[in-house]
Amino acid sequence: MDHNSHASTSLLRWSGVVGAALVGLVVIPGSALAATAPVPLGTAKSFVVLAGAGVTNTGATTLNGDLGTFPTTAITGTSTIILHGTNHAGDAVTQQAKQDLTSAYTTAAGAGPTKAIPVELGGKTLQPGVYSGGALGLTGTLTLDGGKNPQGVFIFKAASTLITASASQVRLINVNPCNVYWQVTSSATLGTGSQFVGTILALTDIHLSTGARVTGRVLARNGAVTLQANTISLPSCSAVSAGPTAGPTPRPTTQPTMQPTTGPTTQPTTGGQVGTVPSGGVRTGDGSTSGTGNGLLELSAGAILLAALGGATVSARRRRTDV
Repeated sequence: MDHNSHASTSLLRWSGVVGAALVGLVVIPGSALAATAPVPLGTAKSFVVLAGAGVTNTGATTLNGDLGTFPTTAITGTSTIILHGTNHAGDAVTQQAKQDLTSAYTTAAGAGPTKAIPVELGGKTLQPGVYSGGALGLTGTLTLDGGKNPQGVFIFKAASTLITASASQVRLINVNPCNVYWQVTSSATLGTGSQFVGTILALTDIHLSTGARVTGRVLARNGAVTLQANTISLPSCSAVSAGPTAGPTPRPTTQPTMQPTTGPTTQPTTGGQVGTVPSGGVRTGDGSTSGTGNGLLELSAGAILLAALGGATVSARRRRTDV
């Protein structure tokens, strides 16, 4: 190989190495920057209701997780609360959880980069990311779609209040409900019969109207939490599709019905049982009877006639041959 050829080969190899390095520099940092980290809740993670100024309940409420409030430790209406967790009231566990809630609130408030969203979230379909708006409202359905990233994080930052309308809902498509957070700079109110998903981190009060259901947490940093015949459940941290129209209707898993293994069913015939020959006649092909001997007898007579004609024909041919 001459000197020029060797130099060209070396240059091509060097270009390939540099090109691969440039691709790595461009693609990898971009992917890393696009990811949003979950908000660390610390010991507040086990609480479905955590308040700073007390908890008030009316009606039959079910809490699937822990309950606590501090520095105001008053909790009223516990006689109608079904608690699948621990009422920590204002104990040391609650106090630590309140400190962790403050850190979580600060982390969520500082998350970014943010995308601006309108005041009304109803009718919107959003991908994972950090969203920022003013006084956020939800009428109808908000759809969160994880797409190909079921562990994508959603953080909503409200500059003032969060208010959902009656019968509103948050619908998930391939989303981990543990990765949905609502940082509210003022108070949050969930409408009657609404179905909400995510952890609410409110600076002041959180009010749940009658029958509102939450898959997540209601955590009020400084204010009170008011409950009215609600159900609040800690989320299962695996990607799910929830809601009445969250995904395509699954195909039935029932096995196809097997055909009976018995012999073929005998087709019914009109005019009597199969094989019965009424007096004075025989059965025809359609099941009727005739006294003239049609059907089987007529077929037999026809066969005899054909045989006779055939025999006569053969005899005539033999006679001609003999002549």
